[in-house]
Formats: sequence, C-alpha cells, structure tokens
Amino acid sequence: MEPRILTTSEALAQGVTPGVLRGPSMIAPTSGVRIVGACATLVDRCQAIAHTLDGTAAFARTTALRLLGVEVPWQLEHDDRIHVVVPRRGARPQRAAVTSHFCGQDRLDVVDVDGLRVTSPAQTWLHLAHALTPDAVVVLGDAMMRRTEPRTTVHELRHLMERTYKMRGLARCRLAIDLLRSGTDSSMETRTRLLLVHAGLPCPQVNRPALDGSGRFLALPDLSYPDLRIAIEYDGDVHRTDPATWRRDVERRQRLEGAGWIIITATADDVIRHPERLVSRVQAARARRRLLVSEP
Repeated sequence: MEPRILTTSEALAQGVTPGVLRGPSMIAPTSGVRIVGACATLVDRCQAIAHTLDGTAAFARTTALRLLGVEVPWQLEHDDRIHVVVPRRGARPQRAAVTSHFCGQDRLDVVDVDGLRVTSPAQTWLHLAHALTPDAVVVLGDAMMRRTEPRTTVHELRHLMERTYKMRGLARCRLAIDLLRSGTDSSMETRTRLLLVHAGLPCPQVNRPALDGSGRFLALPDLSYPDLRIAIEYDGDVHRTDPATWRRDVERRQRLEGAGWIIITATADDVIRHPERLVSRVQAARARRRLLVSEP
C-alpha cells in the first residue's frame, strides 16, 4: 500500500481516534501530521513535514544531499536529522524532529524534488562548507558534478558563491572553487588529485581519454598527465573483490602499457595513511618521462 499523508485534524475529521493517531499503525514524522501505510521513506517523511511548513522553507543540508542523490561527506554521514532552512531567523519552524536553520538571505536558491522545495546543489554546497574541512569542500563539490548524472556545474557553484555575502564557510568555498573538477567518479579520486596538488605537482587531468599514436581510444584513466603518458588509477575494494571489474582493469592497463604509458596505482593506504609513497611514485614517473623527452 502506498503511504498516505494526513494532518491530525484531517484524520480526526475522518473518524480516526486519538488513540489510533498515537498508535503503531501511523508514523508521526513531526507533530500535527501522520503517515499511514508502508514504511516511510525520506521522501515520505519530508512530504509529510512539508504540510506543516510555510512557503519560504526548504529542505537543506544533509537532507538536501540525500534528496538530490548526492554523496554525503563521511564527516556528516551519520547526520540523519531532517534539516529545514528559512531566509529569516524569526521564521524558523519550531517543530519536533525538525532541525531548523536560517541563512539571512532574501531568497533561497531552490529546486523541486518530488514536489518538495529543496536547496539547490549550489546552495547546499554553500550551506555545508562551514561544517567541512577545506579539502572536504572540494570533495563535496566534485561529488555534485559526477561523470554520470551530474547535479550542477562549476559555473553554477561559482555564480551563486559570488552572489552570496556574510555566510559561514564562504571563505572555504572561495578557496575550493578553482580546485573543483567535473566528471569525477568517486570521492577517493578527488582526494588522490588533491594530494598531488598539495604536494606541488601539476593538477592531473580527470577522466580524459588516453589515445595511442594514431589517435585511437585506449582507456579512460581516473587521473592522467597525457603529455607525459602517465596514468594514475585509484583502486578501491571493488577492484579487488569483483572479478569482472578486476578483469576489465587488467585489460585496460595492458592496452595503456602496450602504448607506452606508465600506470601508477593508488589505494586507500596511499591516500590516507602513506601519501608520501604515492607522491614519490608520481614525481619519479614524471622525472623519467621528462628526461626521455629532453634526450636527443
């Protein structure tokens, strides 16, 4: 049965008793509203809560990320509260099970998700920046611009950032904006790229097609220095545990090596625990390539 949303006044008018309203057959996402039927999803809960909000409110922060289908930063992944934002402090809804915020802006940048007012990806990025480290602000921005099903663009993020004043975290967004790259596949790829940039290396290309000497497609490395024919591949656990993924990786890397590319594999240990190992390997590979290029 599809969930059905009723205000408590509607339920009472239909003959539902107060005892049933308080009973296990109805889900109460907040006071004054009930969900009848199947186990309530996040969308169901937000649609029920929306019945109690005025037209200026929007679902925000980690709630917005989940409604938008954007990966939640690991620092915030345990925050499963329902977040709502309004433009003015006095308009914050005071309701059980709703965490209210105000942003001090005359107008929120919002989108429609399943009939809900939700802060746009750009607005959500700005709202969450104060709760994240500088690198995590870049990781979140990249996550909004995945190679598959991107939710925004660098242009949209920059445009809203430049029109926003006096917001916590805004300085971090200004530092992050030029480090963002669209077309990534995972947060760990972004962390790998930032590790190299912070070490003083040139920023590698993201998911740029690698071509052979005749211009034929070879592979799509996670990161690369195409002019030096160096590919940097991040291997997560799926590359080890899924046989089909492992076989594709082997075949792709054989094509690259056959065309004279150097392949550097990065793992979580390289990025998180021993970053100097990865930096050293990339520096050495770049030095070898530059030496070959300079030889007569």
